[in-house]
Amino acid sequence: MTGRPRTFDLDDTLDRAVRVFWRHGYEGAALSDLTAAMGINRPSLYAAYGNKAELFRRCLERYHHGPARHVRESLAEPTARAVAEHLLRGTVEVVTREEGPGCLLVHGTLATGPGAEGVRAESTARRTAHREALHARFELAAAAGEFPPGTDAALLADHLVTLTYGLAVRATEGAPPAQLHRIAAHALRHWPH
Repeated sequence: MTGRPRTFDLDDTLDRAVRVFWRHGYEGAALSDLTAAMGINRPSLYAAYGNKAELFRRCLERYHHGPARHVRESLAEPTARAVAEHLLRGTVEVVTREEGPGCLLVHGTLATGPGAEGVRAESTARRTAHREALHARFELAAAAGEFPPGTDAALLADHLVTLTYGLAVRATEGAPPAQLHRIAAHALRHWPH
């Protein structure tokens, strides 16, 4: 015996769930909020995506390849400074979108209680992987002579990641895009060269 055919688009409903988690975080997104935004009922949500934690993991992946793709794309820029510029400009664009404000990866799981350890660990792992990828990219730039001797590539990666997360927090406080772009431009004026 087979179940009834699915009558909704998985990608479209996933995009809707991303917006709910992005705005409310993991803990703040009630199942009733998710099902209402997705236009499906709870049994359909569970059948298509598993539980809330699995839905959130799928949303993180969707976010990474959709709105936050600038993070991954920045690593392909030809110079370390171009990496930083692409990352900072893209961050401001994403964290000031109507869906947010802020960053799903930053505030989605920072304030979670018992039972959410898995999604908190997933978010932490993604942030760590991003920082490590930046570090590796800046090590290549250092080896190519893009930085003054003694520049700490790991510290530079940490600095840039911290700045991007700070931009996300400022966006949640209502800072306008122009102000965030000025902060990013200030950081780029002090880029080591």
